[in-house]
Amino acid sequence: MATLGTDSYTGTDGLPPLVRQALTAARASGFPYSCRPEQGRLLHALAGGARARIGETGTGLGVGLAWLASGAGPGVRLYSVERDPERARLAAEVFAGRPEVTVLTGDWRRIEEYAPFDLLVLDGGGQGKVPGDVPAGVESLLAPGGTVVVDDFTPATGWPPLHEGTPDLARLHWLEHPALRATELRLAPDLSTVVGTRLLV
Repeated sequence: MATLGTDSYTGTDGLPPLVRQALTAARASGFPYSCRPEQGRLLHALAGGARARIGETGTGLGVGLAWLASGAGPGVRLYSVERDPERARLAAEVFAGRPEVTVLTGDWRRIEEYAPFDLLVLDGGGQGKVPGDVPAGVESLLAPGGTVVVDDFTPATGWPPLHEGTPDLARLHWLEHPALRATELRLAPDLSTVVGTRLLV
């Protein structure tokens, strides 16, 4: 979830048609927190490597999901969960013509029903960023060799990475996770994401 992410697409050309459709829905409903185009392009590229299943938490109005669906190959199923029923309903309308895409309503843990995933995008729960949000268990949610993406970090400038002057425990959780090989990617001067691949053994 990116603050003013929907507005960040103003003047951006060359968007996949499905992304444009999701943006129209986000703007019509006044939803400002769509994933930014820099993140969307990364999701689009990573989706191309998925073999069977892609999962996402935090559908919003479906902009990130549209990037994923636009990049995924034939036969890949996509599952995204949104806790707000009205947003989930509107997002499902965006993907009404895409039978490979399922928008779920409820807590982010509903995604567990459809694991394991080749690609899992944690944007609306399971990141471990806020009190009470337990980080997703990648050992059960990711297929061996699968990739997890945890977005919306401020780029680190030193080690350990800091958040409000103290070690960023959420980011460290993913970067030092024993089941992952993970790194932080800077997507813009003010935006980074953590990408990790589940170890094969």
